[in-house]
Amino acid sequence: MLDTLNTMITDLLGPAGPLLVVAGLAILLILATIPMMLAHKPDPMDKLRETSRQKMDANARAVLRDKKRNEKLNKYAQFLEPQDAKELSEIRLKLLQAGYRSKDAVQIFYFLQFSAGLGLLTMGTLYYLFFVDAAEASMQSKMFTILMPGCVGYLAPKFWVNKRTQKRQEEIQQGFPDALDMMLVCVEAGQSMEQSIIRVAKEIRAAFPALADEFEIISNEMKAGKDKGQVLNDMSERCGSQDVSSFVTVLNQAQTFGTSISDALRVYASEMRDKRVMRAEEAANKLPTKMTLTTMMLTVPPLLIILVGPSVVNISAMGSLSH
Repeated sequence: MLDTLNTMITDLLGPAGPLLVVAGLAILLILATIPMMLAHKPDPMDKLRETSRQKMDANARAVLRDKKRNEKLNKYAQFLEPQDAKELSEIRLKLLQAGYRSKDAVQIFYFLQFSAGLGLLTMGTLYYLFFVDAAEASMQSKMFTILMPGCVGYLAPKFWVNKRTQKRQEEIQQGFPDALDMMLVCVEAGQSMEQSIIRVAKEIRAAFPALADEFEIISNEMKAGKDKGQVLNDMSERCGSQDVSSFVTVLNQAQTFGTSISDALRVYASEMRDKRVMRAEEAANKLPTKMTLTTMMLTVPPLLIILVGPSVVNISAMGSLSH
């Protein structure tokens, strides 16, 4: 009976038919198990013991998830969040650096990875079943057709977050010297550090919204009474830029040793302007090298046609006349 069933599956789906059937059954079993696990009612005694243990360890145990969030996502949090505190902190920091600050950002990120990977894997399987000749396709092409879309769907959210992080860091790095100059003007005009940060955030929002958001966050945290050094350190982690980290170090040292903040800002703003000029010069020096290949591809073929074309026509004409 098993041999007959195997023969039928092979005739219908090709040599890889049994593998596809096993994979499909595995996916169905996983999808069927999730509702059962969610609907499983715990034993009252186990629940009582767990409650007692949680009360005893409440102060010693770190809570990974904030329960006051989206209830629909929080219901599946054990599947949509890493259970390790270090891994959860790393992905949360990466999303903060990309500009995603919502409480459900981590769960949404993992949900997009899961849904995109599973959806494209299903599409790849359907494409293989209906548009690929199983008899002529090799095993490598079959696996590539089925698995590659799933891998692309799984990695696409991570690629998008990395690109957003890079773009946001470039925006912060580009607008930071202007923000420091404006902050220096505000401090020298008699405003406090908190007031100057609020004013700079309002003025630069049109040109550099990411940097303006960071300044607004630290101003709100300072108003809430959070320690200024911790606020600045948190900003440095969220931005992920070396310039911002150096700026935070300068302000913390000025606050620790009691030196003038305006003098520290003046020196550091001058360094940032010089660094921006050097970066522009570096980009300008790289430009000729990048344009060389493009120039050769767009210039040499037309030049050869203009120079060699008439000679080729004359040689072909002389050959036809000689015959």
